[in-house]
Amino acid sequence: MPMCRNITELRGLEPAATPAEIEAAARQYVRKVSGVTRPSEANVAAFEAAVADVTAATHRLLDALPPRRQPPKTVPPLRRPEVQARIAARGGAPA
Repeated sequence: MPMCRNITELRGLEPAATPAEIEAAARQYVRKVSGVTRPSEANVAAFEAAVADVTAATHRLLDALPPRRQPPKTVPPLRRPEVQARIAARGGAPA
């Protein structure tokens, strides 16, 4: 089964995946499986709890796996200059 094109491979990145990159991937996963892009007030607690759970599970998974022989084929979004520029324009801190 092919992987969703929006989910980024984080294992094997140099430098290693940052906490922000791991959380962004977890958030994208929760959005995809829930079908919710922006949770309502009634759903925000469940949505954020799921993001925290997936983030923690991803940290554990990446820590437990052996190193990759080759880096991922694509650059994670938070490392792309155009994404960093959009984040900076919104007043956020680039990853």
